[in-house]
Amino acid sequence: MTNRQTVTEAASRIYQYIRHTPLLRVAQGEFSTSAPVALKLELLQHAGSFKPRGAFNRLLAAPVRPVRVIAASGGNHWAAVAYAAQILGMEAEIFVPAATPAAKIARIAGYGARVVQGGETYAEALAASRLRQAETGALEIHAYDHADVLAGQGTVGRELELDAPELTHILVATGGGGLIGGIAAWYAGSASVISVEPEGCPALHDALAAGQPIDAPVGGVAADSLGARQVGAEMFPLAQRYVSAAVLVPDAAILAAQLMLWDRFRLVVEPGGATAAAALLSGRFQPPAGARVGVVVCGANTDPAKVASG
Repeated sequence: MTNRQTVTEAASRIYQYIRHTPLLRVAQGEFSTSAPVALKLELLQHAGSFKPRGAFNRLLAAPVRPVRVIAASGGNHWAAVAYAAQILGMEAEIFVPAATPAAKIARIAGYGARVVQGGETYAEALAASRLRQAETGALEIHAYDHADVLAGQGTVGRELELDAPELTHILVATGGGGLIGGIAAWYAGSASVISVEPEGCPALHDALAAGQPIDAPVGGVAADSLGARQVGAEMFPLAQRYVSAAVLVPDAAILAAQLMLWDRFRLVVEPGGATAAAALLSGRFQPPAGARVGVVVCGANTDPAKVASG
């Protein structure tokens, strides 16, 4: 199971390839709470999200250095894998759903990767990528369900603790669970890790209620980055043990948080990246007395004009 040791090893492995992203401490009351709040600005990571951490760790931890890599993605994973492969001099093939916007396709190609479109969903793109992987022998980099990916994402938690050891509660947006699984593994109960999901994408919320990963709905404004049908099997035991609560927020709260982060801090944040902040702004998460709250702002891959216009 992913733990502090594997996260520390990942940090040593990937440090020269990723950014130690900054922490923004905000004025008291700016999040409609008296609790001190610090924003972990992971949207400033390479490729616009936390995802390169896991991608680099998966590639660098492989027993034999791969020549080709393959991945499927409906969200930010595509950019991370394409970027990491380019930096490390590897060939990359990225499978995406047919409805993926042309701008995203162009960006993947801009990192030098080959793009394959097909299928209506991420699951269909993943199935197609695995058929291709069997043909080519390329190394698969799963978006979230792999121990090396979890450990890489856990370096976000390690940086948070280094920069803000006083934090008592960490709010993390959850899709497939790679980020929150890694962060939960790092804190291991020393701080309360809170999952925040859109009401339309309740994969971890429903899994915890059922006692196992189950199929959940996928829809809403943040489905492009948080719309996993199921959370990963690798992260689920970590969530059961170390995730303190699973909060759901409506789309309206996510859009309000996205606009607030632009208006007050001039941060261009995608809906998925604003989801953790939405839990505070909407009151769906109420910090207890004495809490000191960290919020992971995890992605920036959106149209800046749409954010600024509200």
